[in-house]
Amino acid sequence: MSGKYISSILFEDGLSRSSYLRELPMIKYLSKEKTLSFSSSVTFFVGENGTGKSTLLEAIALAYGFNPEGGSRNFSFSTNDTHSELFRHITLVKREYAKDGFFLRAESLYNVATNIDDMDNQPAFAPPIINGYGGVSLHNQSHGESFLAIVQNRFRGNGLYILDEPEAALSPMRLMTLLSEISFLVKENSQFIIATHSPILMAFPDADILEFSQDGIKKVDYRETEHYQITKRFLDNPEKMLHYLLDD
Repeated sequence: MSGKYISSILFEDGLSRSSYLRELPMIKYLSKEKTLSFSSSVTFFVGENGTGKSTLLEAIALAYGFNPEGGSRNFSFSTNDTHSELFRHITLVKREYAKDGFFLRAESLYNVATNIDDMDNQPAFAPPIINGYGGVSLHNQSHGESFLAIVQNRFRGNGLYILDEPEAALSPMRLMTLLSEISFLVKENSQFIIATHSPILMAFPDADILEFSQDGIKKVDYRETEHYQITKRFLDNPEKMLHYLLDD
C-alpha cells in the first residue's frame, strides 16, 4: 500500500510569533524536519490530547480544499470559524487526482447534517442531496448511524477520506464495521488519514501509525502505542487498575 493521493506534506514556517501553534511539539517537529511522509493507504494520527494530531489533520483537509467543519469539497457552510492558520503553511505533495473525497469530523457531524437538510429545502436542488447519503435525514438517525451512513453511502472509492476521531460516534462493534468499510474502500483505490484514540481502528493491517507526543512525531508499531498498552492492561485486570485509580 502507498499514500496514493497525498504522499507527503511540506511545512513552511511563517506562523505569527504569538501563535499558540508554536507551543505544539508537532509544530516544533515540522519546523525541524520540514516534511511528513505517508507510505500507506491508511495512516493513523495517535497521541494524547493536546499533541496536535487533530490540528494537523484539519490543516491537511483544508489545504486539500475541504470545508473546515466537514463534508466534501463542495461544502462551503460555516457555523463557527475556529480552524487554525496551519493550513496556510503546509504544501501537499500529491501523486494522483482523487475522484472522490470527504472530511468527516465526529464533533461537527450535526452541522454537516443540518447543511444537507438546508440545501435540500431549497427548490434548486433536485434530486435531493440526501439520496447520496442513504435517503434518510442524518438528523433522523443516531450519531453513530449517521456517521456510518455517510461512510457506507457517500464514500464511493477512488477517494481521499480524512476522519477525525470516529470513535466519538461509534460503538466498538460499529468501529469493526468501519474497519470493514475502510478495507473495501482501500481496495477501491482510496486513501485514509485518521486521527483516533481507538485501539480497534489502529489494528488495521499494514496501516502506518504516527504517534504525536512531546518529542514530536514518530512511526510506531501497533502494540507499542500507549493506547494499546493501557487498554490491554485495563482489560487484563480491571480490578487492579481500578484499585490504583479509585482507592485512597
